Amino acid sequence: MNMLGTRFSKYIPPQDDRTPFEKLLPLFLELLTHTSGDVEEALSWMKEIDKEQPLFSKEYTLENFKDDLRKKGIIGDPPTKGGKTPLTGKAEQLIRERALDQVFGQLKKSDRGTHGLRKVGEGDEPTSDRRTYRFGDRIEQVAMSDSIRNAQQRNVDDLQLSEDDLEVIETEHQSACATVLMLDISHSMILYGEDRITPAKKVAMALAELIKRRYPKDTLDFVVFGNDAWQVSLKDLPYLQVGPFHTNTVAGLELSMDILRRRKLKNRRIVMITDGKPSCIKHDGEYYMNSVGLDDFIVARTLDAAVRARKAHIPITTFMIAQDTYLQRFIERFTEANQGRAFYTGLQGLADMVFRDHTSNRKAS
Repeated sequence: MNMLGTRFSKYIPPQDDRTPFEKLLPLFLELLTHTSGDVEEALSWMKEIDKEQPLFSKEYTLENFKDDLRKKGIIGDPPTKGGKTPLTGKAEQLIRERALDQVFGQLKKSDRGTHGLRKVGEGDEPTSDRRTYRFGDRIEQVAMSDSIRNAQQRNVDDLQLSEDDLEVIETEHQSACATVLMLDISHSMILYGEDRITPAKKVAMALAELIKRRYPKDTLDFVVFGNDAWQVSLKDLPYLQVGPFHTNTVAGLELSMDILRRRKLKNRRIVMITDGKPSCIKHDGEYYMNSVGLDDFIVARTLDAAVRARKAHIPITTFMIAQDTYLQRFIERFTEANQGRAFYTGLQGLADMVFRDHTSNRKAS
C-alpha cells in the first residue's frame, strides 16, 4: 500500500532525564496518601513493590532514597525510642500538589478563577472589553496604549492626548465564597473492600490547592464527621483516617454552619462528601445510634438541619459516593429540604464532579 506523502522513521522513545530520586518520589507521595502519612509503612510498601517490580539498584538503594528524603527536607529524623518518622511541611505541600495534578490536571499558579457577577464597572478583574472614559473612572483603569493609538489616528503630526481619546479597561466584580468541605470518616468509608477515604482525601487536598491558586479571595474550611464532628486544618488532611464511627451528619452540618457564620462573606456554601446514611445524633446529651436502615428520628433531625442551612442562605452540595437506591431517595429529600444540589457518583467520577461544581456553580448576587 502506497501512503502518498507519508514518511516513517524509527521510533525513539522520549529520554527520561530524571534522577532515581525524582522517579521514585511520586510513588512515595502516593503511598503516603494511602498510609495516612505513615513514612515507615510507605517505605515498607516500596520495599515490597521492589520485589515484584524493581525500584532500586545497587547504585541507588532504599537507604539512598531515605537519605535523599531527609536531605531534601521531605522527612525529618525519627524521634528516639522507636517513634515514627515525621513528615515536613514541604512533604505536605508536595502531597497536595500531587493531588491537584492527579485530580484537576496541571494548573499554572498564575491561573485565576472567574466567579464573576453579571455586571461590569469598577470591579477587580480586567476583561478584554474597552469603553470610552467616563467622569469618575480611576486612572489605573485607562488603557494607555489604546488611548495613545486613538490620539495618533486622530492627528498623526501632533500627538496630543484628549479626553475623547481615552479608553478604559472594563472590569468585572468578583464574588468571594466561603466554603466548608464536610468529609465523612465513618467506618463505612473502608467497608466492603473498597477504600473510599483515600480518593475523598485527595479531592479535599486538591480542592484546597485549587482555591489557593485560582480563588485567593475565597476561604475553605474542613470538617470531618463520624459520631461527632470536628474541624481539621489543611495540614491535617494527609493524616486523616477512618474511625470505628457511625455517621452524625447533623453534627457536621451544625459545626459547618457555625464556621460559615463567622466568615464575613456573602456567598457561603457547604460541600459534603459521604457514602452513607445518617446513623447517629446527639439527643439529650446522649448518643442515639441506629445503623439498620433509615431511622425516622435521625432522618427528621437531619432534614431539619438542611432546612436551617437553607434559611441561613447556605446551600449544600452533596456528593454521594454510593449507589444504593434507598440512600439516593434520602439524598433527594435532603436536597429538596435545603434546595441545594446532589451528585451520585462512584469514586472514579468524584474529582471531576467536585471540580465542575466548584468552578461553574458559584452563586452570584
